[in-house]
Amino acid sequence: MNELVEKIDELYVAFKMDAAAQIEKGNKTAGTRARKASLEIEKLLKEFRKESLEASK
Repeated sequence: MNELVEKIDELYVAFKMDAAAQIEKGNKTAGTRARKASLEIEKLLKEFRKESLEASK
């Protein structure tokens, strides 16, 4: 589960940088990367939720 949290953290940092680049500079490519990262984060968060429920049993 630690690896999963680390992956989420790494993707969030990348998302945050790309989203900021899109907002501040109008960088469309960074916006595309941010959207892609958000989809990956969503998948990992679902997996985290699943694993955390199993760990609490």
